[in-house]
Amino acid sequence: MTHTVNMKDIPIGVAHFSAIQLPPSQFVTQAPAAGFNSVGLRLHPAFPGAPYYELPQGSKAASEFRALLDGEGMKVFDIEFFVIDPNFNAASVEHIVAAAADIGAKRLSACGDDGNYERLIGNLTEFCQLAALYGMAVDVENMGWRAVNTYSKSAALVEACGQDNAGVLVDAIHFFRNNGNIDEINTDIVRHVQLCDVVGPAPKRPEDMVNEARAGRLAPGDGMLGLHELLNKLAGRATISVEVPSVGDMDPVVHLTNLNLKARRILQSGS
Repeated sequence: MTHTVNMKDIPIGVAHFSAIQLPPSQFVTQAPAAGFNSVGLRLHPAFPGAPYYELPQGSKAASEFRALLDGEGMKVFDIEFFVIDPNFNAASVEHIVAAAADIGAKRLSACGDDGNYERLIGNLTEFCQLAALYGMAVDVENMGWRAVNTYSKSAALVEACGQDNAGVLVDAIHFFRNNGNIDEINTDIVRHVQLCDVVGPAPKRPEDMVNEARAGRLAPGDGMLGLHELLNKLAGRATISVEVPSVGDMDPVVHLTNLNLKARRILQSGS
């Protein structure tokens, strides 16, 4: 069953990975110029050696960044990215959670990558409890090369941890490439949906999945994913953002503007 929502006026955010070469101060000035209403930021490396930025709680940089946000009329929605693996320790990332809260972020994005399910549940629970101390929530995103590789597993993990501030992030590429079905989406727990597109058969090898996710995404509507159906299910219920890394040396403003245009076109054609 679908629900009616005025999609023309829906705010859209953009993930930092879409223009990760831009430090936060530049990203929050260029994102609104491209038509976005909020941003996600990378304040923690998504994998060893991955780019990220630091805005320590209470620092001059954080204070200046908050002032910049206010001046641009922008908000920070989520902070990436936390891998809950066998070595994860919530206490060790508290400084990042504190920094995220300090700049007004609402949610933390994570994935589950631990084959010991009980330990994974325990670590997610502890992470959610830590986030709650700072008024924040945690969203679990499935990825084909991680232990939690399907939407259904991410939803089951969130249900198993039993925390009110635990949710699911549905990233279009990971959802559809790992056999996600629109009908199985639980709109009560999905709080964030990320748009992108892709063409061709789904990769089978983990390294090919990683490569497609990091360098093979297309702007929404430029591929074959069921984005209209996804938005018909989640628009008005979950925050919408776009995550499409720029490949090559395209000007980030041009790239971001194109992503916003394509995302809004998908929204309006589905309304």
